[in-house]
Amino acid sequence: MKIIKRDGAIVEYNPDKIRTAINKANNEVRGREKASKEDIEDIIRYIEDLNKKRILVEDIQDIIEEKLMDIGKYQLAKKYITYRYTRELIRKANTTDQSIKELIEGESEYWNNENSNKNAKVVTTQRDYLAGITSTDITRRFLLPEEIVKAHDEGIIHFHDADYFAQNALHNCDLINLDDMLQNGTNINGVMIEKPHKFLTAMTIATQIITAVTSSQYGGATVTMTHLAPFVRDSYNIYLKKYKARNLSKEQCEQFAKEDLAKEIKDGVQTFQYQINSMTTTNGQSPFLSVCLYLGETDEYKEELAMIIKEMLEQRIIGMKNEKGVYITPAFPKLLYVLEEDNMKKDSKYWYLTETAARCTAKRMVPDYISEKVMLELKKNENGEGECYPCMGCRSFLTPDRGISRGNVAKAKNYVEGKGKYYGRFNQGVVTINLVDVALSSKGDIDKFWNIYEERLELCHKALQLRHERLSKATSDVAPILWQYGALARLEKGESIHDLLHGGYSTISLGYAGLYECAKYMTGNSHTDNGKGKEFALEIMQKLNDKCKEWKEAEDIDYSVYGTPIESTTYKFAKCLKDRFGIIKGVTDRDYITNSYHVPVFEDIDAFSKLKLESEFQKLSPGGAISYVETPNLQNNLEAVLQIIRFIYDNIMYAEINTKSDYCQKCGFDGEILIDDNLDWYCPNCGNKDHNTLNVARRTCGYIGSNFWNKGRTQEIKERVLHLDNKDDE
Repeated sequence: MKIIKRDGAIVEYNPDKIRTAINKANNEVRGREKASKEDIEDIIRYIEDLNKKRILVEDIQDIIEEKLMDIGKYQLAKKYITYRYTRELIRKANTTDQSIKELIEGESEYWNNENSNKNAKVVTTQRDYLAGITSTDITRRFLLPEEIVKAHDEGIIHFHDADYFAQNALHNCDLINLDDMLQNGTNINGVMIEKPHKFLTAMTIATQIITAVTSSQYGGATVTMTHLAPFVRDSYNIYLKKYKARNLSKEQCEQFAKEDLAKEIKDGVQTFQYQINSMTTTNGQSPFLSVCLYLGETDEYKEELAMIIKEMLEQRIIGMKNEKGVYITPAFPKLLYVLEEDNMKKDSKYWYLTETAARCTAKRMVPDYISEKVMLELKKNENGEGECYPCMGCRSFLTPDRGISRGNVAKAKNYVEGKGKYYGRFNQGVVTINLVDVALSSKGDIDKFWNIYEERLELCHKALQLRHERLSKATSDVAPILWQYGALARLEKGESIHDLLHGGYSTISLGYAGLYECAKYMTGNSHTDNGKGKEFALEIMQKLNDKCKEWKEAEDIDYSVYGTPIESTTYKFAKCLKDRFGIIKGVTDRDYITNSYHVPVFEDIDAFSKLKLESEFQKLSPGGAISYVETPNLQNNLEAVLQIIRFIYDNIMYAEINTKSDYCQKCGFDGEILIDDNLDWYCPNCGNKDHNTLNVARRTCGYIGSNFWNKGRTQEIKERVLHLDNKDDE
């Protein structure tokens, strides 16, 4: 008989543990209240006679209590219950203490690989993790009901970011209203920041705003360079005025002003990139920032915006120097390049920007691509009009619905009546359902599957309601930069943020993981088969959307389906599935499960078929989704990159191209760092395995990671097949 412990671990049944526990309680009572050796053995025999293959440790304890009362040992039963409760408190305390000890000692695989953008050995990161361990402990013991904690521990669901949940003011990700803050002023740490008059100043202030904002939440954040474009014109006018004052000719004034402006744009973009990559938030990392490059956002300042976009791409191609002075791929900011009619034709005015973007992707894995054409088809506002806008962070997309018609609920100073508003909106948090566990729990019975699926979705719903309720208690005072000074709102001091959580102004996300493994187990086929596997998977996705719609209509909260970027959780879910169900070939025989709706990394499929197929699932993941294709080094094959970009524009809303960009500091190798059969990273040129002297950049869950990964994610990276070869078209 196997015993399933509270943490999901499975151990062999040991009757001596039952004897020890009852005898400890026996020592607390006298006379007839004591259980005899025969009584104890009878209880043990009863448990063994159940002939269970597996049994929860809590169920064994329940049986012991019941049997003690059945034989009239009420005082003993009471002492046993007290003993059980005391042990539970000690266990929880020890878990927290052990987590802190492992973190500080720096030898824990979990902490060293928990987040590929965090270095757990650095004191700023450790400080965030220490606070997170305490928050998680409080969350588990006081804030979440036992059924949610148990489901989370067993990998049935994942309650994201429990390490921030104890603070009722923290939420997931944002679209920062940088336009309002720069044009109308803001306040950082009690210091008034007035409207800047030059581009370089505006870029510097933008980085300070971004750092302050991302220190007041725990997810990703996005800004758009469109909000910086007006300051390019301001700088040009300053230079023009300076040269006019010198009585130079019109041609000379314009020429010298343009030269000075080009220098300032270069300096401004460089400042922005250095600041973002060198500043540290209270989360112990660089801001998880995405930057939108979308010409279609402006008509008035399109030329100025094009200058910024060009410079950002060109500087990103160069990269940033590591400690050896070698240019490598920086993790941030993530760039979002919007494909539109003005930059998608070779004879169009801004085609040169798309060519530059392609070179940048081939060298540095960014930018990612948003298709304006497809997005306008998918993202309709309440008037049925398509709208295009960036995601919040790596993949969270807002829903263009009632949030627009409610008026200026955020009291933004740049609000325009009747115009869709996206900047200043945010996500409340995420809870993810493990679809693989639903399938395995059903044992392949389709009716049972849908019943369990319904139950698990309601469990997620309850957990999401807890997230919403916790955040709804916050007032604007908890994070003035967010709620009072323009990033998300301009509320009064002490004013509740409650209204911003309803009516579609912000989203809350129902995540999902393991669609491939779920379909594989239930149908015998991958969800990529264009047959029963795919049909079943689409039905699962539709059910997610139907549930979100049902909850939204009942509660006026914008629930939305979200393709979860499970970085370390992909490993956790895989371990839990093995513990609960054993190893099932093709389903639980790896150390990871597949992210969201993605084609599994080991499945052979070409880039265009993958993007086309995943576009069907992306439509059913409106709250967040991103697709990718894996490629070799394409720096000498830009036409292949451009072909993929064109296909993205015509077929899928949001996608990225994963190239390779690594460096070995010991031998100077500039190519792909590999993974051996023991899942150790090594330089193919000199064999170096020292993580401290290997610069490795890989895309995981939408963001580029550079601090290595846990065992499960490393196996997933190793097994990624290429979706494109590196041959020129014949």
